[in-house]
Amino acid sequence: MEEEFRALLRRVRAELVSPAEFSAYERLLELAVDGAPVPGPSAAERADRLADILVATEQPLWAREIAAFTLGVRGDRRAFETLVLLLNYREPVRCATAAHALGRLRDPRTARAAAALATNPLRTAYALHPVRLLTELRAPESVPALLSTLERLLAAPDHCWPVARACVEGLGVLGDGRATRALLAARAHERLRPAADEALARLSGGEG
Repeated sequence: MEEEFRALLRRVRAELVSPAEFSAYERLLELAVDGAPVPGPSAAERADRLADILVATEQPLWAREIAAFTLGVRGDRRAFETLVLLLNYREPVRCATAAHALGRLRDPRTARAAAALATNPLRTAYALHPVRLLTELRAPESVPALLSTLERLLAAPDHCWPVARACVEGLGVLGDGRATRALLAARAHERLRPAADEALARLSGGEG
């Protein structure tokens, strides 16, 4: 069991309050955790039951999150829609969990969805993890989305420094020469200058 999944389970367990919730949580773990006792449902049957949780009515958010994460890291694309919703959620910890799973899902729709979230000016406060995911994916959408977001933030009254810095760092990692002008502009801001200098050095050194 990877550390991200253990952290997710610890967080969810801390949210539970009633005996019914604890019982539902334990039943869900039997589907989500590998190595369930035998006899029991097959891996395919457990995946189907997890996918059913994503579309069933009146399921708690924590159950959908566990089901989507489990399916996502296993490459089951039925998790895609739920993970994208969580990537845009108001709680950063859930955004981070969704981004981790989406990075392993490798659904071809992921980059487009992350780019749409990152470049949406109405959702800038939630753009940090979509930006980081775009960097990880190294998709054709990644550099244009990061450039668009960074240029908008550099011109905005509220620069949203964490997101702007993530864009700068991501552009350095991606190593695309189209980012040079925006990175030079980022140097004018004291909070971005160290990251911009490092990104520019990577571009000039061909380390991207």
